[in-house]
Amino acid sequence: MRVYLVQHEEAKSEEEDPTKPLTEKGLADTRKMANYASSVLKLNVKKILRSGKLRARQTAEVFAEALKPEGGVSEADGLAPLADPKIWAERLEELREDLMLVGHLPHLSRLVSLLTLKSPEYEVIKFRMDGIVCLERIKPGKWMILWAVIPDMIPDQLIRE
Repeated sequence: MRVYLVQHEEAKSEEEDPTKPLTEKGLADTRKMANYASSVLKLNVKKILRSGKLRARQTAEVFAEALKPEGGVSEADGLAPLADPKIWAERLEELREDLMLVGHLPHLSRLVSLLTLKSPEYEVIKFRMDGIVCLERIKPGKWMILWAVIPDMIPDQLIRE
């Protein structure tokens, strides 16, 4: 089973808009990454789960347009910035189908650390906005990082906006 972790893209400041939607650049970078995930990486996820924050919803919806997950996009609890990573570490052990989680830091970083090192306190990977970190469960309770990709790594000529 694989899980793809995505940190939302660049959002407006709270002073600009208290709901903190994605900026125009954030939306463009999300489209670029989502198209790359679909056309080059050929990601096949059953569903996309996201936090309840607007910036995560927007990011998840753009990925869903490109990936067309059978189960669609849904809001899920336990994906807020300060949520306990144990919630999703336990849930992931029960799941069998590949999925994408769209959320925030520090939660995503702590989740990766908990899954791979059994402690959320160590930063094993540095997340970047709209980057995708792919983890694979190699046996019950044992996860490894397979790869990570960020928008800056993608040549513009490979992607159609």
